[in-house]
Amino acid sequence: MSTHNTHLHIEGVSKNFGDVKALSDIDLKIERGSFVCLLGPSGCGKTTLLRIIAGFESASTGRLLLDGSDIAQTPPHKRGFGMVFQSLALFPHMSVARNIAYGLKLRGVSGKAQRDRVEELLNVIQLPSIADRAVSELSGGQRQRVAIARALAIQPKLFLLDEPLSALDAKLRDNMQIELRQLQQKFGVTTILVTHDQHEAMMLADELVVLKDGAVRQAAAPSTVYQHPADSFVADFLGAANLLDVGTYRGGEIQLLGAAVAIATHHPVGTKLQAAVRAEHIKLLPMSAAGSAPIGTIAFMRDLGPMNEVIVDVNGARLRVRGPHAECQGLEVGAQVAVMIDLAQMSLFKAAE
Repeated sequence: MSTHNTHLHIEGVSKNFGDVKALSDIDLKIERGSFVCLLGPSGCGKTTLLRIIAGFESASTGRLLLDGSDIAQTPPHKRGFGMVFQSLALFPHMSVARNIAYGLKLRGVSGKAQRDRVEELLNVIQLPSIADRAVSELSGGQRQRVAIARALAIQPKLFLLDEPLSALDAKLRDNMQIELRQLQQKFGVTTILVTHDQHEAMMLADELVVLKDGAVRQAAAPSTVYQHPADSFVADFLGAANLLDVGTYRGGEIQLLGAAVAIATHHPVGTKLQAAVRAEHIKLLPMSAAGSAPIGTIAFMRDLGPMNEVIVDVNGARLRVRGPHAECQGLEVGAQVAVMIDLAQMSLFKAAE
């Protein structure tokens, strides 16, 4: 990644709360204009990292470089960042227009320029007629948009969001994800969003940063993280992955579902490996087409709307398989099937100790 386009460099940042290590040596380069999602389970350190970037917490070690300048000593209100946190922190007694203009007013922007910017942003968030309404009269989705408009009003250097859509119902959340991504692209603002929702992260991000226990487990484009997870945690956290113990790599082979399979890997001979294969990269074939493929028994089936999901027991492993309805015609619980794994789509990594 070229350094000349690095907007924010989080350089060797660690954070301790007493004896608890919340973040451990985080090193990330965030490109100008990119949309980065910090993803991970509760307690992984993603909100702590966002708060350090915002200036509400200080790092125990490491530096934050914005366009090459260390901003550790810059207080939050002087960093010029736009923020939307879970609580939204809108002023309920103020009108929508005054909420959106608040940051501009603090910066001494003239009344007319404030009004013009508010009008522009209300059009962008598709709520042109609510300028004079009190925030307390708005629905959850409208408040959400106003909070985003307020954060964008100051033309922020960075746009920071902490689980901003988690309180919304599924349909509104989906619509807001699309709007948020379109807004980010329209304004070209470097954006960092914290979420534990894999679907949201996959849909929004240019780069996904997967955290666990305060450390980065993988940072890459969503498709890379999904198709080529760095380890079993990442594979399991993102989507319906089947994790398989494939034994020790020897003689160019692994043991896959009880059968020896020749495979090329960069792992040295003698490494104990694990494999991850996505549910959509497994096919079930009738016994007549089995050949030397492993045989399994269907334990469970369900209709997921656009596709079917089938759980198959194979040689002590339980596989989750997803495919179009046509591929699942004639299958029933208790039936035997041949199991074909797309080896080109399978990820191999060192087994967890």
